[in-house]
Amino acid sequence: MVKWALEHDGACSWSVMRDMMTTATLTRDERRVMAFNARHNVTAGYSISFRSISPRTKGAIALTARAGLSQDEVDRLWADHGPDIQALNTIAHLRILSLPYSTPGRALTARQREVLGWVGDGKTVQDIACLLGLNPATVEKHLRLARDALSVETTAQAVLKASFQNQIFTFDA
Repeated sequence: MVKWALEHDGACSWSVMRDMMTTATLTRDERRVMAFNARHNVTAGYSISFRSISPRTKGAIALTARAGLSQDEVDRLWADHGPDIQALNTIAHLRILSLPYSTPGRALTARQREVLGWVGDGKTVQDIACLLGLNPATVEKHLRLARDALSVETTAQAVLKASFQNQIFTFDA
């Protein structure tokens, strides 16, 4: 289902795995995962793959049926409730995407986020210095420290990465 999720958007019945098993398109490792899942009664369900805004990211969720429920029974349930289930999972996915990302390294300071936000709005170092009542060297220092904290080389990369990680352009509580 991971392969399917990487290549598709939307919902998919796990019945596709039966087809993969009969056509021998699974690798040895994939067959081991299937056997592991079967030993733990993870044999029926649906996967939902969400549309991504970046070619380097993908979101998906596996909805596992309770033990003893067949895939045919799950497919009948999905026929009745699938659109609602998919809508609720899409809302949860979008909410998760909007959560701030907690970096394993150093987090951006409030001032670094503010300066990157102004850069993202198209302001120059001189403009930002004037807006914040700082000298340009201090603004440059905040940008350098932000680049270091985000492990990037350019300020443009810092704005992009901080934006993807929901560290700038957010509401403060």
